[in-house]
Amino acid sequence: MKVAALVSGGKDSTYNMVKCVENGHEIIALAHAHPPKSAAHEEMDSFLFQTVGSSAVHAIAECMELPLYIQEIRGRAVTQELDYTLTKDDETEDLFALLSKVKQEHPDVQAVSVGAIFSSYQGNRVQHVCDRLGLQMLAYLWHRDQVELLREMVANGITAVLIKVAALGLGKSDLGKTLEQMEPKLLSLHEQYGIHPCGEGGEFESFTLDCPLFKKRIVVDESEVVTHSDDQFAPVLYLNIRKVHLEPK
Repeated sequence: MKVAALVSGGKDSTYNMVKCVENGHEIIALAHAHPPKSAAHEEMDSFLFQTVGSSAVHAIAECMELPLYIQEIRGRAVTQELDYTLTKDDETEDLFALLSKVKQEHPDVQAVSVGAIFSSYQGNRVQHVCDRLGLQMLAYLWHRDQVELLREMVANGITAVLIKVAALGLGKSDLGKTLEQMEPKLLSLHEQYGIHPCGEGGEFESFTLDCPLFKKRIVVDESEVVTHSDDQFAPVLYLNIRKVHLEPK
């Protein structure tokens, strides 16, 4: 099938694209929801979208030589129940607008790639939008064992760096480190404190610099650490990516 991929910039949306291709599908376009230009900070604490790293998502499209469709996030989580019904001003309607735009430009699109693992909130909303547009949702990571999945991503060439931390045991020194570098620590924290090794509990977010589908790799030239919440035990910190460039592989 011809597939539009929802991309946040993170490891999960990227790896799900890899699984789509492995299963014989063709990625024809990327789609991304981004914070409003008027937003003071990149982190919106959205229930549905990863917004940290949004400023660099264009580089992923360039690495894949695919069109990127974007939609400003204007809504919020008006309804927070797991099941979703059409709700005015909800952020889910921004997703509908985004995928409607993709379908208009690519009438032959048949499916949507989404990197959801355990979030029923996210999965149900993407499914709801896909049903309205007559598209199939492809979520190859859904309910995968997270320890196994983390190891698989590293083994299969997903080079992603942590760009947000929000959990006991994670801090400023972990920002910018790759999944491969962080794998032992994440598995150790999983054993000690039960954190989700793929960050499904909001413990961390990532940005992908390279993967098997990229024709070039991304290099971060400039970034700054932003303190989102100065909690004594689990401060919330993220990297604001200011500048990137692409390198041949």
